[in-house]
Amino acid sequence: MGYYKNELNDEEWQIMKTHAAIGETILSSAEQEFPGDEGVIRMAFKIAGGHYEKWDGTGYPRRLSGEDIPLPARIMALADVYDALVSKRVYKASWSHEDAIHEIISKREHHFDPLVVDAFVLESDNFLVISQQYEDN
Repeated sequence: MGYYKNELNDEEWQIMKTHAAIGETILSSAEQEFPGDEGVIRMAFKIAGGHYEKWDGTGYPRRLSGEDIPLPARIMALADVYDALVSKRVYKASWSHEDAIHEIISKREHHFDPLVVDAFVLESDNFLVISQQYEDN
């Protein structure tokens, strides 16, 4: 969703940006509700709060940069953008797998952790298989 800021007016964009903090709030209370699953919930908390941060510090909600962004959030950021690009939406056509790869590579060191991009490129065939398997119909 963060990739399509131009689809929202400024007020809608500000509201949309609050969902990362809302997810963190929900997950922080869930840790007490589900004892024994703390590790999974902590990881989900990091992902919810950090997957819209950008490697160069221009993301939100905290404008974290580089390795200050939790690794699970850096991985999810890339996976989320890949899914948004290759999935058809009411406001856009789906991109090809190849175009999505090129777009993600072009954002290396700006939007995405360079090492996560490198791992994605090595495993990109698996992303294609998974995206086709779970394609929205």
